[in-house]
Amino acid sequence: MKSTFRVLFYLKRNAEKQNGEVLIMARVTLNGKLTQFSTKQSIHPDNWSVKAGRAIGRTADISRVNSFLDELNASLHRIYHELQRWDNQLTAEKVKNEFLGLNESHETLLELFKKHNDDVKSLIGISKSKATYQKYEVTRKHLADFISSKYHLSDIPLNAINNMFINNFEVYLKTTGGCGHNTTSKFMQFFKRIVIIARNNGLIQGDPFANYKIQIKKVDRGYLTEEEINKIVSKKFATERLEYVRDIFIFSCFSGLAYIDVKNLTQDNIRTSFDGNLWIMTKRQKTNTSVNVPLLKIPQMILEKYKGKLPEGRILPVLSNQKTNSYLKEIGDLCGITKNLTFHLARHTFATTTTLAKGIPIETVSKMLGHTNISTTQIYARITNDKISNDMKELSEQFTGIEKIYKTVVE
Repeated sequence: MKSTFRVLFYLKRNAEKQNGEVLIMARVTLNGKLTQFSTKQSIHPDNWSVKAGRAIGRTADISRVNSFLDELNASLHRIYHELQRWDNQLTAEKVKNEFLGLNESHETLLELFKKHNDDVKSLIGISKSKATYQKYEVTRKHLADFISSKYHLSDIPLNAINNMFINNFEVYLKTTGGCGHNTTSKFMQFFKRIVIIARNNGLIQGDPFANYKIQIKKVDRGYLTEEEINKIVSKKFATERLEYVRDIFIFSCFSGLAYIDVKNLTQDNIRTSFDGNLWIMTKRQKTNTSVNVPLLKIPQMILEKYKGKLPEGRILPVLSNQKTNSYLKEIGDLCGITKNLTFHLARHTFATTTTLAKGIPIETVSKMLGHTNISTTQIYARITNDKISNDMKELSEQFTGIEKIYKTVVE
């Protein structure tokens, strides 16, 4: 049903001043419900047209009063049109309060989001990572585009956030934003954290996310098989750049380090531990969690290959993330691997092929990956065909006695 909004000016005749003038009142009506307030302007009743709701006459004071009322009327209509874009329960009282500046808070969503992101940016390298800051920034930009597209506004009050706004933003991300389910859910999580901050600081009442559930779908993380790893290891490359990328990729396949953590490695991170063997001892940049991984022979060989040959004390020839992933696709083509090779696939391969498939307990793998929650590691706990085959061979050996007995029976 179309809403009806009207503004009417009338005189408060029961409160006449000593000079005979009376106050001009404004009455705001929305869908049959009204509210009123004083315009702070006064006029003599003889100079007022009840029918027109305006002052009559040709004096400068009359012109001034009518100009003021025209501007007030325009302001009220502008506020009404802005509020109705996002408030599905708009009332005349809300329009009046917005005009008079009586709303509890004029804090806006994108303004609060920017303040939060500025704080996160200042903590990069201390307790936050650049990647976390960038994710918050991308979420804020998506919200800004959504608000502009849906409501034709540059920002929106915090108290405008309700279940419909949240659901509309989700639809926007999946359609206009072109985001998949899990990517959308991640953006909604970052958005929800800003709403929580607003609630904790008394900027909004209630929980707009109360009836909204964020769900992350379990995905089958890609990984390389042992055969595919061997193809990459044994391949001779004509260019140095591909050899560099192959080496750091394989290094991660046998150490489980993410790209940024490989890039940050220094000689100080390679230490002889309590068992007399070399270990990688570092911290994940993403979570600042300690990571201790015994060095297998292959990563040791890669480190030895570049020892003393790189500038600025670097121990591995790490290119930019963009170039690394671009060259990995080239390596995949040259090796006949159809999977989408990205550097993070090496970390997945370490979790699956290098460790779990070889019988390493999931608790040990979780610790080496630097996961703070073992449930994060469980997404890698797939059972490969190779492991099934090997496990069943071991099981079969345990039944050799009963097999011999059965063989004599059937013969």
